Amino acid sequence: MADSRVEHRFAVILCADVVGYSRLMGIDEEGTLAALRAVRRDLVDPNIGEHRGRIVRTMGDGLLVEFNSVVDAVRCAVKMQSEMPEHTDRMPADRQIWFRVAIAMGDVVTDGDIIYGQAVDIASRMESLAHPGGINISRAVRDQVRDRLPIVFEDFGEHEVKNIARPVRVFRVVLEQRPATPASTGRRRAAAPLDRPALAVLPFQNLSGDAETEFFLDSVAEDLITELARARWFSIVARNTSFSYKGKGADSKQVARELGVRYVVEGSLRKAGNRVRISCQLVEAASGQHLWADRFDGTLEDTFDLQDRITESVIGSVAPVLREAEIERRAAQARGKPGRLRPDLAGLSSDLRRNGGRQRGGRCGC
Repeated sequence: MADSRVEHRFAVILCADVVGYSRLMGIDEEGTLAALRAVRRDLVDPNIGEHRGRIVRTMGDGLLVEFNSVVDAVRCAVKMQSEMPEHTDRMPADRQIWFRVAIAMGDVVTDGDIIYGQAVDIASRMESLAHPGGINISRAVRDQVRDRLPIVFEDFGEHEVKNIARPVRVFRVVLEQRPATPASTGRRRAAAPLDRPALAVLPFQNLSGDAETEFFLDSVAEDLITELARARWFSIVARNTSFSYKGKGADSKQVARELGVRYVVEGSLRKAGNRVRISCQLVEAASGQHLWADRFDGTLEDTFDLQDRITESVIGSVAPVLREAEIERRAAQARGKPGRLRPDLAGLSSDLRRNGGRQRGGRCGC
């Protein structure tokens, strides 16, 4: 007769989930499953084994992993997320596999191979707060590893999460080199102009004021930066640089002067009950002219679907509008006339031709 005793033990829990899994499956089910199997086979599973982790269960697009050591868990997550680009850069830009990862620690309950408990719940909730390619950890995990691993952490604040009585303090693992923070906005020097058109995605304004909505807006902006960064023919300002303007009310002309960009994506959110309305605009920084704008209505019950819908729509619209704006700008320069002219699509400049001059919807022609 099977042993039915319930066991309590301490564990470190890692949760991982594929970003935009439903969208990827909608594009190509067989290709997505094959790509995910390859990433699991070549990177994720060997990495978990190397760091003495145990895969408790898989959920199609995600993993629940148990570790005995918090150091092993964090090392495993950092290696997995750091090496993921090497395993996905051969995939088409709109079909690349990216994970969100989170780590928590505490007592768990098991009746066999499956584990339950608050540590599992917290890891799962923090994973949903992570940005694509990112790692979120609890304060307890941060306290255990901050003096033992050469890792930088970013305090992401306290978050009310479902089924957890108290707010959870979340920290992000900083995987990229962070640029130095300017001493003050007034003393920044204007950035040197770039040969390619440059774009900044500013943090969206949260007109509702609550923390859950704040995180959602940050995630939307981060997803836009990640997707736009795949483009070859224009530059995108890094997330840490553009987010230095968070809460400072900088206008597009100021951003253009300080960062050397021609275009800015900005937006805002209003909330009524559980329904939200997100407005988004693409602005020509020097003139302040709106080149494109749209709004999106939805609920926060399924933030990932709404986030993916916004990202796909903006990416599919912004790149063609940017290309048309650059055509007009270069045509005006060639004719020695200031300002914007009507596009002459028959006279595309050679460099825009080389980078995909034919306008199209969908992804940004990366």
